Amino acid sequence: MTDLSETFRNSCDIVLPARRAPSLAERLGALRRPRLLIRAARFGQVDYSRNRDLRRLLQLPTAPGPEAALQALLLAEEDLETARRQGMAGYNLIRHIEVLIAMMAEARHLPRLAQGA
Repeated sequence: MTDLSETFRNSCDIVLPARRAPSLAERLGALRRPRLLIRAARFGQVDYSRNRDLRRLLQLPTAPGPEAALQALLLAEEDLETARRQGMAGYNLIRHIEVLIAMMAEARHLPRLAQGA
C-alpha cells in the first residue's frame, strides 16, 4: 500500500506566475493620504524648483531623472508616512509635505506611456 499523502504532495507542485512589480504610476495611484496633506502639497506646487528642491530632499549634487527621483521620493515618503501613522516623535510634517510636493511635480515629468495614458 502506498502513502497517498506523499504521492499527492509530490504530484501537486504548483508553479505560480511571477508577480510583476507595480509601475510608478500604479504606486502613486495606490497612495492614500489625509486630505490636508494633499491640499498642502498641491498649494506648494507654485514654489517648487526641481533642481533646488530635489537636490536638497534627496541630498544629491544634481537632480536625477524623473523616474529615479520618484522612486527615491516614494521610499522617503513611505518612511515619513510610517512615522506619521505611528505617532513617532521624529516625524517631520514639513518634510512630508515637501516630499509630497516633489512627488507630484516629478509625476508630471514622467513619460505619458509610463503613466498608463
